[in-house]
Amino acid sequence: MQDQTRIELEAAAFRTLVAHFRKRTDVQNIDLMNLSGFCRNCLSKWYRTAAEERGIELSYDDARELVYGEPYAEWKEKHHRKATPEQIAAFKEVEKATDS
Repeated sequence: MQDQTRIELEAAAFRTLVAHFRKRTDVQNIDLMNLSGFCRNCLSKWYRTAAEERGIELSYDDARELVYGEPYAEWKEKHHRKATPEQIAAFKEVEKATDS
């Protein structure tokens, strides 16, 4: 596979992932972290890092808006739910496992 084709396919997969996250507002970031070890905020940080590596200025807030599809504060107000004790306990277990 040619590099350009691979890059185009990866970009399409990324756009599909972001669109999926935008539709699945019922899935909280803590759920994503507990299951996969990353969430929308991680994706935003990776996006920002990739931009910076290429000399492109992109704030974390701007990167989050690209991932969330709206300013984070608005998304949070509409969709964020307080984590349950069970979710927090699971997150602490994931953190312990990844710190080792």
